[in-house]
Amino acid sequence: MPQDTLMIYAPVPLFRDAHGDLLLEDQACNGLRLWAQHFDRLIVMMPLETGPPPPQWKPLRTIGPALERMELLPVPTAWRPDRFLRHLPEQRRRIRSAIGRADYLSFAIGGLFGDWGAVACLEAHRMGRPYAVWTDRVESQVVRTSAATAPHWRARLRARLTWRAMARLERHVIARAAVGLFHGRETWQHYAPFARHAEMVHDIHLRREDHIRPDALQAKQASAAEGPLRLIYVGRADPMKGPDDWLDVLRHLKARGIDFTATWLGEGSRIEALRKGVIQAGLGSKVALPGFAASRADVFAALRDAQGLLFCHKTPESPRVLIEALVSGTPILGYDGAFARDLIAGHSGGLLTPLNDPAALADAVAALAADRGRLARLIGAAAQDGAPFEDEQVFRHRCEMIRHYLPAPAREPAG
Repeated sequence: MPQDTLMIYAPVPLFRDAHGDLLLEDQACNGLRLWAQHFDRLIVMMPLETGPPPPQWKPLRTIGPALERMELLPVPTAWRPDRFLRHLPEQRRRIRSAIGRADYLSFAIGGLFGDWGAVACLEAHRMGRPYAVWTDRVESQVVRTSAATAPHWRARLRARLTWRAMARLERHVIARAAVGLFHGRETWQHYAPFARHAEMVHDIHLRREDHIRPDALQAKQASAAEGPLRLIYVGRADPMKGPDDWLDVLRHLKARGIDFTATWLGEGSRIEALRKGVIQAGLGSKVALPGFAASRADVFAALRDAQGLLFCHKTPESPRVLIEALVSGTPILGYDGAFARDLIAGHSGGLLTPLNDPAALADAVAALAADRGRLARLIGAAAQDGAPFEDEQVFRHRCEMIRHYLPAPAREPAG
């Protein structure tokens, strides 16, 4: 019986352990398992990093029996131009060979030098092979923002020199793709005008057991009646995430006499500045900055305990933490954007205010803290908005889109 082979590029780095065995982030292992449910064979291209792996990286055997139907194609991590150009000729040959063995092609993009997904798109186009392109944020705009906000002058200069070329590369490979698969409304709105066909998809790794249980949701709604308003954010403390605005919101809440606690769960380039700002604002007793949480269970426990995800995102992206909050019955409270707006269009499980206006966001949060019945209703609405998000469903949708827009592989007639 004919077998269909899907080739993908995913920018999640591989590592090697002390024995030389490959390790991969646990959610990426789950993603490969889900891809393998819809294709007979996979060719998986991923960058290979050196150095010790992060704690959440697991042996590939975590994928299970489907691993036997996968061909791993590690490519060098090469974000520096000199390293990228040195590796490019050999990697082009390897990529072209893999494309020739595949029936369907889907490549993630994001970057400039070292973006092997974009290289694969260009090689597929030269070979006359249709491909799907996938991305979850507007990388060139993220880099453009860092041209003004990066902490070091070299990083700011590099961003100023590269973001326009990055934007041109994004548009070039998207325009030649058979279909663009864009994670979330924000990313879809930016890229859809350049694509022949554009589909909005989601890339999440949430199982049904990750959703808040009905009894826990009821208890959470009941607990909203009294006590301090519990706020949280989970993610990197980097300029694009707006940690300075986040702290400004908390300053405004303190000035209004609002009883609250807040946690930022994560590290990042601005975490030390955030810690200093908390002390200077006299918020040390209200704000916790525990750093990175390696345990997925700990992250979800914190999200379920919180009564609002407070976010101040600055760039067009589709952060998964908003979905993770909703499935935890935690309303999303933050700056307006197409992605966030789309997530809560069904049941209004959050409050959105104008971009770059911490005072307006603080006003909305303060009003919510004063109306506990509304807070309880918002918690229920958030869980309803999060209900459709499950990994099995979203990966099935992406696979269906690939098969729909890419021609079926030619087969030799039997006999």
